Amino acid sequence: MVHLTCLNYRARALPIMAVEVDVKHVVILAHPNRHSFNGTLAAAYSNAAKLIGDQVLLRDLYGLDFKPVLQVGELPFGPHFSPGEDVVAERALIADADVYALVYPLWLNAPPAMMKGYLERVFGYGFAYGKGGGGSEPLLTDKKLISITTSGAPTRWLHETGGLEAVRVLFDRHFAEVCGLTVVDHLHFGGIVPGIRDDAVERMADDVAGVVRKHFKNVK
Repeated sequence: MVHLTCLNYRARALPIMAVEVDVKHVVILAHPNRHSFNGTLAAAYSNAAKLIGDQVLLRDLYGLDFKPVLQVGELPFGPHFSPGEDVVAERALIADADVYALVYPLWLNAPPAMMKGYLERVFGYGFAYGKGGGGSEPLLTDKKLISITTSGAPTRWLHETGGLEAVRVLFDRHFAEVCGLTVVDHLHFGGIVPGIRDDAVERMADDVAGVVRKHFKNVK
């Protein structure tokens, strides 16, 4: 588990033009320390989206003290199925999003339990998918998914061992297919360890901002 504190990335002081907002991004951050490197990337994404005139809602799951454990009553098709009150409230906040941006570290080559639990509970039956003729029917077919991940291990090693591709297949693509989301991108940063230089942090934060501009700047 990597904790990096005091990475105070600040977007360049560019003017934010008053333009019509057509795109809403929900940035979902899963890291216990909001001032970690992952927090820095979530801030870079949010700032970049705002600079192109988009709306941003940040959901800091640890900061919100979100409860990730699915309860028996939340199991779909059960006799007493009912989403929790916190889930109902969360769904109301993020239902009108155009883009869901997931920001999280890879722990044991997988998303943190907090992220997995959030998706299980919030992106569950009645919100992300419903009952279809041959099984489940995706309900978020007009929305997009982008993932930004980090690891202490080098990106090269993750490619060589197949770890990163496994995450993309078993997590990104499967989750997107169940919900009907369109996968826009998956940006990964490896070798993130304590003591990382500030200029490296700035460079990678700028990479995140560049991805936002690439995919959404002209979506108006």
